[in-house]
Amino acid sequence: MDTKKDIANIKTLIAKLAALKVGSYGDFLLSWDKSLAELDATFVTADILRAMREADISPRLWDSGIAVSNFRDNSTRTRFSFASACDLLGLYVQDLDEGKSQIAHGETVRETANMISFLSEAIGIRDDMYLGEGDKYQREVAKSLDEGVAAGLLPSRPAVVNLQSDIDHPTQAMADFLHLAHHFGGIDKLKGKKLAMTWAYSPSYGKPLSVPQGVIGLASRFGMNISLAHPAGYDLIPEVVALSKKQAAASGGSFSHVSSMDEAFRGADIVYPKSWAPYDVMLDRVPLLHNGDSAGLKDLEKACLANNAKFTDWECTEEKMKLTAGGKALYMHCLPADITGVSCKQGEVAASVFDRYRDDTYREAGYKPYIIAAMILLAKFADPAKTLEAVLARGTKRRI
Repeated sequence: MDTKKDIANIKTLIAKLAALKVGSYGDFLLSWDKSLAELDATFVTADILRAMREADISPRLWDSGIAVSNFRDNSTRTRFSFASACDLLGLYVQDLDEGKSQIAHGETVRETANMISFLSEAIGIRDDMYLGEGDKYQREVAKSLDEGVAAGLLPSRPAVVNLQSDIDHPTQAMADFLHLAHHFGGIDKLKGKKLAMTWAYSPSYGKPLSVPQGVIGLASRFGMNISLAHPAGYDLIPEVVALSKKQAAASGGSFSHVSSMDEAFRGADIVYPKSWAPYDVMLDRVPLLHNGDSAGLKDLEKACLANNAKFTDWECTEEKMKLTAGGKALYMHCLPADITGVSCKQGEVAASVFDRYRDDTYREAGYKPYIIAAMILLAKFADPAKTLEAVLARGTKRRI
């Protein structure tokens, strides 16, 4: 470890952050709600925090305080990334288990939001199961916190971080693009690169739309040439697709909507084959889930799996990878991938392809704790560059 070189690199990154002139930017709910400067600040802050940890410098900003982890759906990577991010900044993580809380007895969102926030600095929420409701719930929590602060009930406003909603998965997409920035040598180097965001076959039916929507929502900000491909009927939320097309045109990129994986892969620099449920199916699921209609859900699942089975050839294979730029496109996935012959009989990606890019996908996932920590820091501190300068000057070692 070259300490002088490490510190010089951190100082350079802090100067870059200061030049962006981004102050406290509040909650992080949808990536397209943030300016390009705010997105850049998130990437740079994540790199600063990562560099500090690798240089054995503690970036803890709090001596006490909690971060609330509210997962309304299952998670591995994002759950541990949120916990790691909060610990990195000095916050204790408390899970909100709705089954063990008064929420089960009819406690309102407004009441819950205030009751968990007296000494909280951040609230991370995953709510991706109910189309039309996840983002709405996160915004209701945020509004309740604003009201609590205005009424003098809360000493400070916790930051709300979207850990996946029905619309966007910004912590995943931002981690994906920080990975791309490091792989290609900078966010600015993504301009003109072709990204194939494609549906892929999976032996399950209820995967959220938020990952592909988050990816096209970000790629379209950076002048990339996006090729979105899926079978007929596997549409994303129309408003998100329309917004992505508009953003792509404004950034100097392009957006094409094609009907085959081969066409999307042809000449691509990056491929992201990922299964998702049809938009109409996700709408149909909502009343069944609310009503606890297990028979209806089983019937819907049966019909959807039968429809999925028509498209088993939508698999990222060695043959399809040969269609990409130089046959060497970067394969990406949010994980866990459905790997043919490994995690399932037939799935999203051939085992040989996944094995070749395994370390890349793990590296991609490894940026998420730093992205989440950056989102919390930028939400809570009015002058993040000055804050990080003070952390560096303090020089507290992360380990003895």
